[in-house]
Amino acid sequence: MPRPPVAVTLAVLLLLASCTVGGTQEIHSDDRVGGTGPFTFATGRDTTAYLQPLLDRWNRDHPSERVTLIELPEASDEQRAQVVANLQARSDKYDVIGLDVVWTAEFADAGWIIPLERGMFPLDRFLPTVVDTAVYRDKLWAVPYTSNAGLLYYRKDLLKKEGFAPPKTWAELRKQASVLSKKHDIGGYAGQFLAYEGLTVNFAEAVHSAGGQILSPDGTRVTMDNDRAAAGLDFLAQGLREGWIPKESLSYKEEESRLAFQEGRLAFARNWPHGYGPATQSPVAGKFAVTRLPGLEGPGASSLGGVNLAISAFSKRQDSALKFIRYFTGLSNQRLVLTEGSFPPVWAELYDDPELIRRFPYLPVLKDSLLTARLRPVSAKYNQVSLVIASAVSRAFTPPFTESTSEVVSAMRAELDEIIRAR
Repeated sequence: MPRPPVAVTLAVLLLLASCTVGGTQEIHSDDRVGGTGPFTFATGRDTTAYLQPLLDRWNRDHPSERVTLIELPEASDEQRAQVVANLQARSDKYDVIGLDVVWTAEFADAGWIIPLERGMFPLDRFLPTVVDTAVYRDKLWAVPYTSNAGLLYYRKDLLKKEGFAPPKTWAELRKQASVLSKKHDIGGYAGQFLAYEGLTVNFAEAVHSAGGQILSPDGTRVTMDNDRAAAGLDFLAQGLREGWIPKESLSYKEEESRLAFQEGRLAFARNWPHGYGPATQSPVAGKFAVTRLPGLEGPGASSLGGVNLAISAFSKRQDSALKFIRYFTGLSNQRLVLTEGSFPPVWAELYDDPELIRRFPYLPVLKDSLLTARLRPVSAKYNQVSLVIASAVSRAFTPPFTESTSEVVSAMRAELDEIIRAR
């Protein structure tokens, strides 16, 4: 490959130098670093099963700008480790990167991805909460591609038998899970309670559903109200102490909790929408439904999940990468994200499409969940924040429960303060 002209090389260096905290300039169509040709798209293996036909269509229409899929590990923490190692080495191996929504601040702060011009994308037609996941310090760093929100799966047949309406509060869920667990010899409720990112998600949902928060919106202060956080943590720990949350759920990630529910071993389960389709082909087919997560005094708030598409600051094909992102996040492909991949799209109008609702009856509930969902703590140090939260919550869940939830929350807050204040 011929070496780039000196002017282009200088432009790249100036762009990279500008990618510092709070000081980056938006990249506009007339001054963006050039670079076209074959490029790569790196994203997690858990999201790629349906992608190749969509990529093949792009390649047929853009023979000089062919995209090659690079599959990253399935687990989010392993994906992050691989991408970070690549970007720290300033490698140009990855051009378009599928970012977990919680990575935006870290990658922007480090100068690993470039900011984008908002006007190049129809963001006003996206779900507003989803757009927020791609924004950091008032700049757009990626484009939402798929979203996600936690839902409460429940056995509607068992609720009907006992005369229960779907629970809207923790108190209702506790009562119903206790009754159903005892009368039907079934686990009452479970989420993702292994000490990993899923546990951080479940805790964040509990805090938000109690009306609290963990960090300030800009990620510079710990704003966790100890009483609200302890209320959320105690709701879950109480379930383990009283038995309506089965002890085996301490080993559950998404897949284990999905299987436990669809095999008929749980009355209630917190999980992402991806579990809906498999459940319709399982022993609980026709016997379950979904609703919003319950909260302290009414419906709760899910944590936002999903994948955003960003451009590596070290890519030599940034023009082609940008063109691909604009194409791939368009309405026609977003419909395929749902119909072929079963992932929640980011275009708001798709959630109101009667044909899609007939195929995916959970869409109205999911839309409500997405519109009321909350971001997990926004911080360039999110990985450290998440590890502290998961470790602390795991202590509160471990028998013989000698440490009170208030003590766990206080210790957690102190550790988070140290992380956020550290230079």
